[in-house]
Amino acid sequence: MKKIIALTLALMLMVCCLAGCGEKKNENVLTMATNAEFPPFEYLEGETIVGADVDIANAIAEKLGKTLEITNIDFDAALTGAATGKYDVAIAGVTATDERRQNMGFTNDYYTASQAIIVTADSAIKAASDLEGKTISCQEGTTGEQYLLDNSYTVQSFKTGAEAITALVSGKVDAVVIDDAVARALSAKQDGKTVVLDEALTEEAYAIVTKLGNDALIEEINTALAELKEEGKLAEIFEKYELPYDAE
Repeated sequence: MKKIIALTLALMLMVCCLAGCGEKKNENVLTMATNAEFPPFEYLEGETIVGADVDIANAIAEKLGKTLEITNIDFDAALTGAATGKYDVAIAGVTATDERRQNMGFTNDYYTASQAIIVTADSAIKAASDLEGKTISCQEGTTGEQYLLDNSYTVQSFKTGAEAITALVSGKVDAVVIDDAVARALSAKQDGKTVVLDEALTEEAYAIVTKLGNDALIEEINTALAELKEEGKLAEIFEKYELPYDAE
C-alpha cells in the first residue's frame, strides 16, 4: 500500500510539474521580449537595454501599475514568444503587417516607419532602381527582408542590422535595406564609409505584439498609448532619440 501511495504521489507531482500546477503568473509584472540590436528603438548600453521602445514600454507599464521585465532575444523569437503567450508583449520596432495579424495580436500603431537603403559612400547605387542585379543584406524576419524577397532581389540575411552593415562595409554585399531610423543610426557609426539614400521603399507602422485574442491587454495598452500621446509623452520620447514623429 505504501508503494502504491508513493507511486500515486510521484505521478501527481509529475503532472503538476508538467501542467505548471500551483504556478501563477505574476500579475504585477509586464513581460516584454525584444531584440536589442535595433537602435535607436532598442539597443545595449553596456548590459542595459535602452531606446525609444524601452522608454515607451516603461511608460505603459507604469500606466498599467506594473513593473517591466525585458528579455533580449532574436527578433523572430521575440515575435513567436509574444504570439504564444510566453511573454506578454513583443516591442521591437515591429510592423503590423496583414500576414502577421493572422497569428499575432496587435495594439494600435505608435510610430510610422519606412525601409531605407544604405550604401557605401562611393557606391554607384543612387536609387532603388539601381539595386537590380545587386546583392543586398538585411535583418532576418523583418519587413525589409520580406520586401527584398517579394521583389526577387539577391538577399543575404543576418541576425542583426549591425551584421548586415558590416557585410556592406567589408564588400560582401552591395547595399543594406533596413528601417529608416535604424539605417541612419547604424550608418552614423561607420565614420563616413556609408550613406543612407533619401528614397523610402515602403511606409509602415509599428505596433506592440501580443497573443492573438488577448483583447483585454490590447485594450489596456491602447488606452495607455492614447494617454501618453495626449500628455505629450510619446512626442517627448521620440524627440529624446531624435526620431521624427507626427503627433496627429
